[in-house]
Amino acid sequence: MKADLSSQLTTETYYFSQLVADIKKGEVKIPQFQRKFVWKDGQALDLLDSVANGYPIGSVLLWKTKDKLHAARDIGVFQLPKTDDLTPTSYVLDGQQRLTVIYSCLGAPENADGYKAGYDLSEETFVELKSGATKPEIFPLRKLFNTTSLLNFRTSLLTLPNAQLLQQRLDELIAAFTQYKLPVVTLKDLTIDEVCPIFERINSSGTRLSTYDLMVAATWAEDFDLNEKVSAILASVDAKGYGETERSTILKSVSAIHLGAIQDKALRDLRNLTTAEIDALASKTEAALQHAVDALSTQFKIHSWDFLSYEAVLIITTYIFRETKHLSAEQSARLRQWFWRASFGERYKVGGENFVSKDLENVATYVIEGRGEAEQFGSVPQPAEWGKTQFKSNVSRSRAFILALAAAGPKNLPNGMNVDVQHALSSYNKKEYHHVYPRAYLKAIGESESSNVLVNIVMLTSASNKTISDNPPSKYVPPLVASLGANCDVVFASNLLPAPSNFDYGRATYTDFINERGKILTDHVTKLIIG
Repeated sequence: MKADLSSQLTTETYYFSQLVADIKKGEVKIPQFQRKFVWKDGQALDLLDSVANGYPIGSVLLWKTKDKLHAARDIGVFQLPKTDDLTPTSYVLDGQQRLTVIYSCLGAPENADGYKAGYDLSEETFVELKSGATKPEIFPLRKLFNTTSLLNFRTSLLTLPNAQLLQQRLDELIAAFTQYKLPVVTLKDLTIDEVCPIFERINSSGTRLSTYDLMVAATWAEDFDLNEKVSAILASVDAKGYGETERSTILKSVSAIHLGAIQDKALRDLRNLTTAEIDALASKTEAALQHAVDALSTQFKIHSWDFLSYEAVLIITTYIFRETKHLSAEQSARLRQWFWRASFGERYKVGGENFVSKDLENVATYVIEGRGEAEQFGSVPQPAEWGKTQFKSNVSRSRAFILALAAAGPKNLPNGMNVDVQHALSSYNKKEYHHVYPRAYLKAIGESESSNVLVNIVMLTSASNKTISDNPPSKYVPPLVASLGANCDVVFASNLLPAPSNFDYGRATYTDFINERGKILTDHVTKLIIG
């Protein structure tokens, strides 16, 4: 059982005046990994309205520590004072957007830049304050904790009609904001390693914080920003469709090359390197990644990060290229063995980072040196399996299946023209794939449960898809045979479909088709593996 951290966790309620004071003293900061202030005006005004009505606006999570994350940003656009190394700093782990609105609207100097809001006492609504003159009945919220400015504004209301009503509404607003208490959870004196597991479970506005985020802050220096370095690495492979690769994957690749492991602890150990060492390691990773992407694009037609069967495939391939720029014919053949077997065998479905870490050297030794047996990485699906696996974009076998279809060089069934597989593999587009036996037809004959299995999927352009529509093969294949003529069997074979010359689509049952195509698919993948 893990150590009890309850003694290092406190839950308190803070008045806004307390939070503003701590922020002004520089004791509350935004770490570098947090997103910049991105709320739209409507969201900020809704938050203020919730406070005015006494509605809950969620809690704030702080990490109070003497460890300084040098990459800490200021609050929004506001420059905050630096603190000495002995003064504990509270880093905002969750609630940055809310705190930024609170400080910008209530705590910042009245004439400072940044988001400003006011309350229209006549309309009883919150409004954004922009440069220029404003109505005298709009109360600028930045006056709230400035006693002199607040009293002067209240007095100025006496010159307006309904002054008593406006002052009453102002007093109610002041009471709502000065008496509002915000729940604040504070983690005290935890190390980075202790914070990480807690950190990774936080979800703020759909954005999951991770070890990568923490490493960005922990490794930052005046002359080095890990986030910028990762951005540069991603930019270098963007043209090949890998610019959207997860940033944590890049960090894992860095860790794999340096330590031969990708567990969180290994990633955090990168903190022990100097900025010069991390910089050099990142450059080495970038070069290896570029060669890995080239290999995946040319050998397997993987033109997008989205079509990788597993994140581990990119990490391990990058690890393979850490010391070499090119693979020999024999090494390339062994790379194919590993890739197809691991993808169809779902090798990295379970085990996580521990398993992948153990496999790094295992795969590299096999591919580069030829030591070990290919069968250890997985086996070819048997003919019957193709009719049992559902076609889903997030399943490794489905992704591998799509790549296998592309490797056959598919031609459009209606006209025999080549399918643009690079376009089809750039992003998931349902219009690029079609059911050989339409789902509506299979539902009518009681086969709906097996309508979306791999064996029933073929790669088509969207135009060809419309041509075939929802007709069963018994209706659309005979016209195709007539129009394709002598090229008919070649076109069907390019789609890994039974050839019309020896398979009667007019009389065959769906089960007959599943059995026949299952054999073709297994034979095709076997050939891909052995080259």
